[in-house]
Amino acid sequence: MKVHELKTIPPYFGMVVAGRKHFEFRKNDRDFRIGDIILLKEYYEGVYSGEWDFVEITEIVQGRTLGIPEGYVIMEIRRVRFILSP
Repeated sequence: MKVHELKTIPPYFGMVVAGRKHFEFRKNDRDFRIGDIILLKEYYEGVYSGEWDFVEITEIVQGRTLGIPEGYVIMEIRRVRFILSP
């Protein structure tokens, strides 16, 4: 399992946090795998807002026969919560 840190613009970040967006379409330049965690960081015009959230990749779809461009993936995601202990 890897943790990937990705910039996300406010409209899409807000939809993930609200539970209305359950997928990410991204260039697969990080070797995304099912079970990996993505740290989404809200980012706009060169500035991080300080808002962030974790999601887990639960499914990956790729392939030109499905109309997905070469080198890109659609990832099904779900929000996850971590309990940090000292």
